[in-house]
Amino acid sequence: MLTESFIASTLNLEKKAQATTTKDVGIHLHEYQPIPSLKTSFKKSSTNGNCLAVNATHVFAAQADKSVIHVYSRERENQEAIVPFQERITCLALAGPYDGAGTLVLGTEGGRLILWELATGRQISTPQSHLQPITCLTLDPTFNFLLSGSSDSNIHVWSVQSLLSFSQPAENDAGQSRLYSPLRTLTNHRAPITALFSGHSGSKANFAISAAKDQTCMIWDYFTGTLLRTFLLSSTPLCLTLDPADRAAYVGYEDGSVQILDFYKQEQLTHTHRDPAHQTTSPIQPPTSDRWCLPDSLSSAAQSIALTYDGSTLLSGHENGHVYAWNIAAGKYASTLATDFSLPITNLVFLPPTGFPDKEPPNVKLVNVIKPRFHESSIGHGNNDGMVPWNYTHTMQFIHPLPLFKNPPSNMDRALTHPSFPGSMLDEGVAELSAIHHVHPSASNSQENETLRSENESLKNQLDAA
Repeated sequence: MLTESFIASTLNLEKKAQATTTKDVGIHLHEYQPIPSLKTSFKKSSTNGNCLAVNATHVFAAQADKSVIHVYSRERENQEAIVPFQERITCLALAGPYDGAGTLVLGTEGGRLILWELATGRQISTPQSHLQPITCLTLDPTFNFLLSGSSDSNIHVWSVQSLLSFSQPAENDAGQSRLYSPLRTLTNHRAPITALFSGHSGSKANFAISAAKDQTCMIWDYFTGTLLRTFLLSSTPLCLTLDPADRAAYVGYEDGSVQILDFYKQEQLTHTHRDPAHQTTSPIQPPTSDRWCLPDSLSSAAQSIALTYDGSTLLSGHENGHVYAWNIAAGKYASTLATDFSLPITNLVFLPPTGFPDKEPPNVKLVNVIKPRFHESSIGHGNNDGMVPWNYTHTMQFIHPLPLFKNPPSNMDRALTHPSFPGSMLDEGVAELSAIHHVHPSASNSQENETLRSENESLKNQLDAA
């Protein structure tokens, strides 16, 4: 049986410490299917929106109005570390597979990016790239591209490989590091970016979608920087998510309502924004029928939203501390989760479902994060030759003995496990050498060989005489 869970984080608006246990809890692991129930809670955390990141072993929470990140171990169910930084962290994202170590990407109040390799402790800091705080981050499914949105209304597109490169950064004509400069900037918004989400495709047909306080939602081809589509919204969007099959986007509003932006509204075979016939048309305004409202007694600002694995149910976290479920097919509010979180729910993250048959477990896991080495953090941290430093250490734990060969074993597997060299490999090598030896040379090659042979004989005779 499949089990689906989500993690919710809350924001404690009160400055003083709470006396009750409920309000001291800031992160909740909640099972959604098959039986909704609260599984685990982590204390002493208060997070703003877009300030929560999760992988298979840890939960990372950037604390509101502070320059620290709380790291929680999911296996031990406790707080593992408190990691300080030099400026306030305003958003988080993980670059890497869910069950791997990965790199934690941080957006700062000063408009810089910080990349923290969790298994090595290596830290990379970029110069100030945004004029105002970074508000949201997203990575494409290949983890090759990073998009950062800011209060300055701009979206930067970055190359993750360039940011993590060991090479010494080269400077452009303006004296800025090319490795730490964005590939391009998306500038069509006119107000702070509130949400940013990448599509699920690993191809160059993938896109990104952004929402801003100018009451617009825009779809981008981030490979070229082209604006593909603009949606004019009736209110300010606070949060955003994308359908697992990239069929539609969902936006949450201040009044608690949720709106669907259907990319297949015209029943076309391709996305509207990928149809050349529609790319130059005017911005569109979704119909009011696509906006789903809560009952008046439940109205509260929607601060976070997330979709289930199959995309059939949408969960929204609200300022009143409740999580509401929406029926996508019926297009309406469905139910309220029994758990009352008491505080505004600023982040909702669905975990990959568990219980799939024949799913191979990972070979390694990250038991403990390696704290950032601040003394090695600098703009020019690389080497001129691009070589990996001798003291670069990757710390992981093997979960089970690694298989030495596959079934059936490859030639490389047989060579690794054989006491010397496999007989088949030796026979193949001898046959190749024999074939080379028996190749009939051309006339010119034959003459050159005779000249070389005579020179070798002459040299040998001189050596013997000496």
